[in-house]
Amino acid sequence: MTGTPHGSAPAPSEAPPGGTVLALNSPKLNGIRRLTALDTVRARIAMAVDLGLLSPGERLPQTDAIAEALGVGEITVRRALSSLCADGVLERRRGRNGGTLVAEQPARGAVDAAEAYHGQTAEVHRLIDDRTVLECGIAHLATRSVTAAALDELDLLVEAMDRAESWAEFHSCDERFHLAVARATGLDAGVQTYGTVLRRLYAYYLPYPLAALRESNDEHRALVAALRAGDAAGAADIARRHVETLHRTMFVGLVR
Repeated sequence: MTGTPHGSAPAPSEAPPGGTVLALNSPKLNGIRRLTALDTVRARIAMAVDLGLLSPGERLPQTDAIAEALGVGEITVRRALSSLCADGVLERRRGRNGGTLVAEQPARGAVDAAEAYHGQTAEVHRLIDDRTVLECGIAHLATRSVTAAALDELDLLVEAMDRAESWAEFHSCDERFHLAVARATGLDAGVQTYGTVLRRLYAYYLPYPLAALRESNDEHRALVAALRAGDAAGAADIARRHVETLHRTMFVGLVR
């Protein structure tokens, strides 16, 4: 998507080798780069609880899915969840309906590391604007060169997001979808530039209600239809609306 956010991008201390490192080694990310991978997971989950994006009693996805969505190792996720349980943000339940859930009366403002995210408001708005410009151009260009195989891939990803059972699962498909649209332009250098901006922005995403994410998938579906029809202006407008809404729906628009 992402018209509505949900976590992801490698945490600062666990960024993988290669081009993706560019996304998190930028000086613009100093505010969160100083955090450990553990702190980033704690902050992002705690902020989602504070903002009501994760509701009391809501079950979190499996640790492997959270690890993939937030770009960290499973051990880091396990440690973060355990510490958030100790802080009163989450709780563990045993039995058939057990797992790690948001506490019924979760502690608020329990994670100091969240302040590093709040301090990056201007940077997040700038990244949203950067992504808007790039995504509109990508959508316009993709209508000219998208192949039948690329359209089939996009259809499958939209269907996978319809079936997603958690925000973590949705995010994985969402990132693949947007990068696939970029690849459909046939401009490899542009894909690299867009991927860097996308991952920088994903570093600020929080877990998000699955119902809202599925609604945003309607825009993915509409974008694919515009690409298939060769409607360059329509595709660009869908992309613009899809990204611009992040100014309101990411935490920078939700924090009061």
